[in-house]
Amino acid sequence: MQPVLEMYAPDGFDLWPVAEFEPFGLLPLSGDLSPAEVGTAVMCVADYNNIGLDGGRPPAPAAALDSFLRGLLTHEDLVAAGGLRVTDRSTGVTFQPGCCDGLEEWRDWHRFVEDGGLLGFGHPPVSPIAERLGDTVRLTVNAELSDSPVIELSVGELRNLLTGVERDLVDFLALVADWSSRYLPGHSAPVTAALARLVDLPVPP
Repeated sequence: MQPVLEMYAPDGFDLWPVAEFEPFGLLPLSGDLSPAEVGTAVMCVADYNNIGLDGGRPPAPAAALDSFLRGLLTHEDLVAAGGLRVTDRSTGVTFQPGCCDGLEEWRDWHRFVEDGGLLGFGHPPVSPIAERLGDTVRLTVNAELSDSPVIELSVGELRNLLTGVERDLVDFLALVADWSSRYLPGHSAPVTAALARLVDLPVPP
């Protein structure tokens, strides 16, 4: 299980170095990212939160960097396309985040583990769902298909996987703190705090 971020970029982005990537591919977040990959993740989250800035906010800053970071640093409820990806290495089946999923909602998995029920991540034509059936969790890749691939694991296994996800996110935030001090020295603290708020984790020391 990995926390992943959907990749895309504004045309002609040149505010800091970024990595090459497939548009709408998924970047796993962890402490193993290169500086360019960290820059790509920060770019994607910042750009995504620049969409739909309402007129009640202060005017966009004239400086290109300040303008690009405006949504990331001013939105109260940050969002990021992505979520948690689960891969069954024994079968090759992969459970991907759906269109209605977001990295900011990753803690919904904790509530699902404790309360059970059904957790949906999308809508037709692709509807990934998670169900708790007693002590078993069933992840259905696409509930629209009667023969959809599934992944089954125990509740205890899922708890352990979520502990790993949190560790990956903590390590990623530590990289963001180091990266932003180098590439965004005038915005390092607020950028790191914004990313920490997005994933509901403490700001790295």
